[in-house]
Amino acid sequence: MLRVCACAATLLVMVGCTRSITSTPGDAPNLEDWVANVRARPAPPLDPLPVMQQFETFEYSAQNLRDPFSTAWGAASDSSGLRPDPNRRKETLEQYPLDSLKMVGTIGTGASLVGLVMGPDKVTYRVSPGAYMGQSDGRITDIQQDRIDLVELVPDGAGGWLERPAAVTLDDQ
Repeated sequence: MLRVCACAATLLVMVGCTRSITSTPGDAPNLEDWVANVRARPAPPLDPLPVMQQFETFEYSAQNLRDPFSTAWGAASDSSGLRPDPNRRKETLEQYPLDSLKMVGTIGTGASLVGLVMGPDKVTYRVSPGAYMGQSDGRITDIQQDRIDLVELVPDGAGGWLERPAAVTLDDQ
């Protein structure tokens, strides 16, 4: 009995499928009519354009006040007189940042002490007081057995320059 029911259900499903498989060419005009009706409908209305906001004009009325970006306003830039010398010929060690230079030793004794500095190019240079090194106009002021003291010129942010002490120390590696 179960077999008979299963066969009947399969037969019904097959009969239902034959309608779609054996559809006639006359069914296509219904689809074409539907597509034509959809295309004939009016398009939905577009959203209106947003209204442009009107901006109020602003008149700058501080022309006679001091310009905060001008370097000629403060006495700080003229009071110290510190400036890098643009006409001074740059020395070899001034092309490297100070933190890339390494002190590797000294030669001499007392006041005639000469420092040995290795650059990133792995060349050892001899330096003495008054020489320059680093990219901030660092002038060597003193050479000790374990360090080279120098003074750099750095901008103070107000158009002037400040002296900043720095040192390159001997590495015990």
